[in-house]
Amino acid sequence: MGLPERAMTNRTGAILIAAALLCSSGQSQAQSQAPSSGNGVSNFLGNIFSGPKSGPAPQAAPGPDGGPPPWSGEDGASGHPLMTASAIREAAANFQNCVASMWPDAARRNITRENFERFTTGLAPDLRIMDLMDSQPEFTKAIWDYLDILVNDNRLAKGREVLAKYKPQFDTVEKSSGVDRYIIASIWGIESNYSTQMGDRSVLNSTATLACIGRRQAYFKDEFLTALEILNRGDLRPEQMRGSWAGAFGPTQFMPTAFKRYAVDADGDGRRDVVDNPADLIASTANNLKKDGWQTGRTWGYEVVLPEGFNFMLADKAKAMTIAQWQSQGMKRADGKPFPDSAEKAYLLAPAGTQGPGFLMLQNFRVIMKYNPAEAYALAIGHFADRLRGEPPFVQPWPRQERVLSRAERLELQQLLAQRGFYKGTPDGQFGGHTREALRGFQASIGAPADGFASSDVLERLRGR
Repeated sequence: MGLPERAMTNRTGAILIAAALLCSSGQSQAQSQAPSSGNGVSNFLGNIFSGPKSGPAPQAAPGPDGGPPPWSGEDGASGHPLMTASAIREAAANFQNCVASMWPDAARRNITRENFERFTTGLAPDLRIMDLMDSQPEFTKAIWDYLDILVNDNRLAKGREVLAKYKPQFDTVEKSSGVDRYIIASIWGIESNYSTQMGDRSVLNSTATLACIGRRQAYFKDEFLTALEILNRGDLRPEQMRGSWAGAFGPTQFMPTAFKRYAVDADGDGRRDVVDNPADLIASTANNLKKDGWQTGRTWGYEVVLPEGFNFMLADKAKAMTIAQWQSQGMKRADGKPFPDSAEKAYLLAPAGTQGPGFLMLQNFRVIMKYNPAEAYALAIGHFADRLRGEPPFVQPWPRQERVLSRAERLELQQLLAQRGFYKGTPDGQFGGHTREALRGFQASIGAPADGFASSDVLERLRGR
């Protein structure tokens, strides 16, 4: 967890939808370096949205026995030479040799020959993963719908039960690490709906498949060998290591390499069990956030009211200012309370432009984004934590009347912006900083508020209607 690679491997549904809505670069960190998200909200969200990673990709017919659908047998959408159908078949035919060839690397990691044979016997390529890895998801949820799904009364009730049930463990970890218990509980709830939706694929089989087949073999070879290390050490049993198609497992979705970096034996039983041991789970998740720079006693950000005529060019992750400087721009908290520290630095996130609330994001928000590099995900985590703490919902309304653009429409919008000289990138249907900058340029050219929000009205104007 906490690294760009992790981002793309576990929290699939969340990161891909969130990235399409809000990611501050053209694509998520995850997409640029690894196949999914890092500790995945993937499994829960994958059941709600379509997308690569752990959740179901485009709808496919179930297998003949009623189980998961088989591999489509088609070339991957990425166009990568290792994702062609012929390359996949060739690599699959060599799967057993590929796994066996990793024994010297495993030995260098002090994995015994006995355990290597024990844990690799019976592995078989899961080619359905190739479809999941290279699917082209359709994003159909607006940020407000996304938040409604993740932050709801049922999950809040479960979260409060978990906080009460494991109060001694949260007390200990909060005292030792300084990480807010409500953030830990929020990650637990959003990643796996409190351990009820963690994925059901064998981590070992999934990472072995990806280590031998497809376009991310080097990355997943490390994940596979690390999974073997975990089993060899005895921290977990094979049946505990089940999760997303990309290898994320446990209630807060650790990739094997993230487990290796952050997992903690909190109760001193000699095992780091982040799956079934709440003490280890809570402490390990806190350790991840602490090592990523969590600031004790600080919040993640503030909902703010944007002043009329606000310059939305300032709504940029790279343009952080002190709270005092934001106040000089006319910024106020939506709940009317004073800012606790005017010297704190923050950047402005305005996910719905002039039509919705704004948020000043602090250091701890950036830490949550290291857990999953998508602003929509981090916003959901922060807001859910606040609600668990007893704070009210956001004050300002979202523009729920707005129709969300389909992927085809987003692609068309980018193409039209490019034709008019506003967009310099390659149209791909995924919105990030370059697209928002182009939108602002177009909006300013027609005298509209240059907020970078991709509304259906903007698309109609680009079409010339």
